[in-house]
Amino acid sequence: MSTVTEMPMPEIRRGRKFEQVLEGARHIFMRDGFEGASVDDIAREAGVSKATIYAYFPDKRLLFTEICTSECHRQAELAEADIDPDLSARDLLGFLGHRIAEFMMSDFGRDLFRLMVGEVARFPELARTFHAHGPGLVRERLVTRLRALTERGELRIEDFDLASDQFVQLCKALIHDRLLLGLVEDISPADIERSVNGALEMFMARYGTNPGAA
Repeated sequence: MSTVTEMPMPEIRRGRKFEQVLEGARHIFMRDGFEGASVDDIAREAGVSKATIYAYFPDKRLLFTEICTSECHRQAELAEADIDPDLSARDLLGFLGHRIAEFMMSDFGRDLFRLMVGEVARFPELARTFHAHGPGLVRERLVTRLRALTERGELRIEDFDLASDQFVQLCKALIHDRLLLGLVEDISPADIERSVNGALEMFMARYGTNPGAA
């Protein structure tokens, strides 16, 4: 059985208008999707020439990938910078749960998920890249925190990847599908609190070493 070998993407080149190009491209991609986004429209939105775009990003896939990965990593670094390592398991997971929910509710977060669902059949390599630098990055960072809490004796976990995925999915219980399908325009703070608190109760009941504690 033969396999399809994907051509490697060329390297990014940076310059003075790099961030300007990213900002313009982000707007066009979120509005028109990956396939529908034209370089002409991106150049117009960014206020640069097409030659400038091609100088930085020889391939449109490279531009889209950079937008996804840079924003996901930026959000992860912001969350990491605000974490107090001395927080209890419940407080730390509550903080992370709210950050997960807030990213999903952001315009970028919800538009990106919708875009990826629409494009995955035609551009599976983009979906794989998004997963590695989006959900995959969340799992990687969360696993590190769960290991530390287990070593401290506050959690009892054997399969860290599974526990991480379970926590993320629990935090999205009242949010993700309704936003992704456009069933609601917004999620209330009360809904976020309810979803994250419910996730904490279930997660700590399963993995906490003292599940009856307040």
